[in-house]
Amino acid sequence: MESDAAQVGTVRADDVRTRDRVTALLLEHGPQTASELAGRLGISPAAVRRHLDALAARGRVEERATSGAHRGRGRPARRFHLTDAGRSGFGHAYDDLALTALRYVAASGGPDAVRAVAEAQLAGLEQRASDAVARAAGAPVDRAQALAEALTTEGYAASASAISGGGQLCQHHCPVAHVAAEFPQLCEAETAVIGRLVGTHVQRLATIAHGDGVCTTHIPGPRRPGNGPAGSGPDHTRGGNRSLAAGPVPGERAARVPRTAPSTSTTPTNDRERTPA
Repeated sequence: MESDAAQVGTVRADDVRTRDRVTALLLEHGPQTASELAGRLGISPAAVRRHLDALAARGRVEERATSGAHRGRGRPARRFHLTDAGRSGFGHAYDDLALTALRYVAASGGPDAVRAVAEAQLAGLEQRASDAVARAAGAPVDRAQALAEALTTEGYAASASAISGGGQLCQHHCPVAHVAAEFPQLCEAETAVIGRLVGTHVQRLATIAHGDGVCTTHIPGPRRPGNGPAGSGPDHTRGGNRSLAAGPVPGERAARVPRTAPSTSTTPTNDRERTPA
């Protein structure tokens, strides 16, 4: 049994290496047919086709018909192209470029200018997600589920769940975590977008940019008769943005003030009481 498992692991590792070579060839030489890739890899076209099908299923490559005239009879040759998702697997310096740009913005216009850039960057995401959320009727927690699905399509790997007192929106991936670690305005703008989309104030509990494993946002539940908004009690006012300040309990202030506390009045009667006989 152990030898069979080891053999399966070896086969899978070989498949991964071959598929990495396929994407590298498409990056280096551009779109190619299965036969052209087979010639460069030294394997059969059928074997290449199996790897291309697996890459296509993951969205890393796509097949397109060759434009223009083709030689000989039969169908036009179909070439495989590397998709944006396939290109993302290779090294890039996008984070460094974004950091350099935002540092310049911060030096020139200050934190408010950085916040304006963050809001502009998220405007497109908000518009795309709003279409999906608008189709979800019900409480903010219900809209959060639709928002999670929309964010997942944007690369956030999001999920939503109901908890006591409301719900939670969890984002298991942050495309701008490296940049947001230096510029928290990105997280603040994202929190504001989430609140507008679900239709209520929200509270960010954790972020990947600050070292947490998941970006977690608390979504308060509906109001209860005779009480304030769900989630506004002491357990929900310890931290995070958009939280509500806890007010004093009625009668508590009077209970803490001693009844024999000296008065601040300046009447002669109190002056005589404080003067030794």
